[in-house]
Amino acid sequence: MLPAGSRTRRLLAPLLLGALLAGCSAAEEGSGPAAASSAAAPEPAGPVLLVPGYGGNTAGLEPLAQRLREAGRDATVVPLPGNGTGDLRVSAAALGEAAEAALDRTGDESVDVVGYSAGGLVARLWVADGHADAVRRVVTLGSPHHGTSLAGLAGSFSPQQCPEACRQMVPGSELLAGLNTDESPDGVEWISVWTTQDSTVTPPESARLDGALNLVLQSVCSDAQVSHAQLPTDPLTQGVVVEQLSADEPVELGPEDCAHLRG
Repeated sequence: MLPAGSRTRRLLAPLLLGALLAGCSAAEEGSGPAAASSAAAPEPAGPVLLVPGYGGNTAGLEPLAQRLREAGRDATVVPLPGNGTGDLRVSAAALGEAAEAALDRTGDESVDVVGYSAGGLVARLWVADGHADAVRRVVTLGSPHHGTSLAGLAGSFSPQQCPEACRQMVPGSELLAGLNTDESPDGVEWISVWTTQDSTVTPPESARLDGALNLVLQSVCSDAQVSHAQLPTDPLTQGVVVEQLSADEPVELGPEDCAHLRG
């Protein structure tokens, strides 16, 4: 019979891992209609690739992809191998293949990337692997740039039940340590969007990225109620993403922009 402490760890590990998965997959349910953007790009930029988070839920990003299509952008959600729970470097290679296919199809010279949750790490890995010249702009949504304590708890309770991507998101992991030697490489415009109400990426400030335009939703709309799972479907978040990808350069946003971003 297992000691009480071991039984507790075995019970808690799947719950913590489930919470990490749920924080990304619940985005599929949506949270309301998409927001309208206040600015349209005078000339459409290249294709937009949207990268899912841990668990690889592509359906959760379709509302945001559709919102971008309505704004005139060529938007594709990238499926990740292993449901996004395997090595994030392998997911980065899949993003690279998707980018190459999109550029071949459209004839454009660069892509924009939107990385949700762990998808932001995937985007950073791909850019850092010598692909900065193929990217104009990267927007990350609630990405654990410095890890999440939720992954750390899951890994400490039961390492065998914390897959490789989970272990790579443990604060201080080898992957994060290497990635954060240069948080936002030159040649690419970086925007990190996050919510103070994130209970999946903990602490929420882990989404802050040095060298990027860091944009907290509550600094734009002080009454914004947006969880980690709601980020891709929230009208305010969608308005921010469309605005940032439409503008000639990343745009500082504040309370005066709240109403029009929500549409």
